[in-house]
Amino acid sequence: MTEPIRVLIVEDHQVVADGLAALLNDQPDISVVGSAASVADSITRTQELKPDIVLVDFRLTDGTGADAGAGIRQVRPDTKLIFLTREDSDGARFAAIEAGASAFIHKSRAAAEVVEAIRTVASGGSLFTPRTIATLLNRRRAMDTQLESLTHREKEVLRLMAEGTSSREIAAKLSISYTTVRTHIRSLGSKLGVHSKLEAIVKARELALIE
Repeated sequence: MTEPIRVLIVEDHQVVADGLAALLNDQPDISVVGSAASVADSITRTQELKPDIVLVDFRLTDGTGADAGAGIRQVRPDTKLIFLTREDSDGARFAAIEAGASAFIHKSRAAAEVVEAIRTVASGGSLFTPRTIATLLNRRRAMDTQLESLTHREKEVLRLMAEGTSSREIAAKLSISYTTVRTHIRSLGSKLGVHSKLEAIVKARELALIE
């Protein structure tokens, strides 16, 4: 009889954590050894419980799943990481890969997929294909290039635009003229293709200028 796969759940919503634990404990080859609700807690619990796999949410009260992953890898390098999250951005996926995750599953996916991912990762597999990683790296480089092309003031204007601040309010907040704000917005249009509030929100999120 092989030992069951030991899983630690890191999730700050108790209901979700309980639901996941019930689902996984129903599997004959998986055992939930504990749960944690924060980055700090997840590192301590990993040291104590020595799980094979940590199933971690991306958004935690005291940081991100990537922060948790980095800490977990330091105290127990052999533990595998699976991110289970509502985040669907390239930034989140890239942070997961950098933290050493073996899989990234959206919370809308079926329970069976989570179980399957745990089995795949426990047996040494990864749900990140080399192509996925290459695509993400290329997008990340493109984002870095875009970010480097912006002046400090343009970043401020983009951030305020994304927060729904009008051009006149931006001028007042940054103590610059309305005409200067319009110039910055035109520049953002040519550099990033941002021409509306919605596009500003999308781009500011992509560039991690807003949450």
